[in-house]
Amino acid sequence: MRRALALAAAALLLAGCGGNSTVGSKEPEPPRETLTIATGGKGGIYAVYGAKLAKEITRKLDGYRGRAIETTGSVQNLLRLRDGKAQIALTLGDTALDAVEGREKFDQPVRLRALAQIYPSYVQLITTPTAGIRTLEDLPGKRVSVGSPGSGTEVVAERMLDVAGVEPQRTRLGVAESAAALEAGDIDAFFWSGGVPTDAITELSKRHELALVDLSRWTREMRTRWGGVYERAAIPAGTYGLGASVKTVTIPNYVVVDEHMDAGLAYDLTKLLTVTDRDRAQHVIAPVGLHPGAQDYYAGAGP
Repeated sequence: MRRALALAAAALLLAGCGGNSTVGSKEPEPPRETLTIATGGKGGIYAVYGAKLAKEITRKLDGYRGRAIETTGSVQNLLRLRDGKAQIALTLGDTALDAVEGREKFDQPVRLRALAQIYPSYVQLITTPTAGIRTLEDLPGKRVSVGSPGSGTEVVAERMLDVAGVEPQRTRLGVAESAAALEAGDIDAFFWSGGVPTDAITELSKRHELALVDLSRWTREMRTRWGGVYERAAIPAGTYGLGASVKTVTIPNYVVVDEHMDAGLAYDLTKLLTVTDRDRAQHVIAPVGLHPGAQDYYAGAGP
């Protein structure tokens, strides 16, 4: 009897796996390839931009899904790209230039190309009106965050301090942590390289009066020593409650990929990017250059 029941159960199982049982069923979708985007820390534009791009990839790019990961910033992003731990990276232009030339934080060249310049970052030295910091020369003896380790902010902050010849008491915090430390009185100022306004600083300005330091006088020497990615600009009046504009230095931000990425995929990714100025999007410093797929997109050609 038991043998008969076992045979019957086996027959039913086999019948359930037979051809007629698949009528009306859907074929399983093929697995999607993950495209990992190395972004930045909380409170910065990279994290917001990268998360949005990941969603766009998942929604609109057949066969792929996007995944945005938090990082300490540009240097770590490009090291992840080099090591195959990310397929797309957000980076400041000066860090990208270091990477392709194999200098500073990079012991060998990183083979990358840009899909676009997406926006300029403003180098910001944020302090309070009572901290006694009006120029970089006021920083010796002050407690200053130079950005999180491995970030583009750290790169440009250290270069600023170098050209000015000053040595503050350094700490290394991301933008959200720096804003909290300034509010708590644990630091006197912090560097940040990012778009304006930056959410973490905007929120701080709602609770405390802030001051920004004019950094523009150092632009020429920085261009001479580290390349032509640095430009003069001004942070507009009204930003963070400022009563007047503040002159500073800007750096382009790039979306970059491995130079060997398939041209068709690079074309499709470029098409997904949030680009408000096509002319600026194509303006990438020569040693970095645009990926051929991105060039095809801007030229209006197919992949």
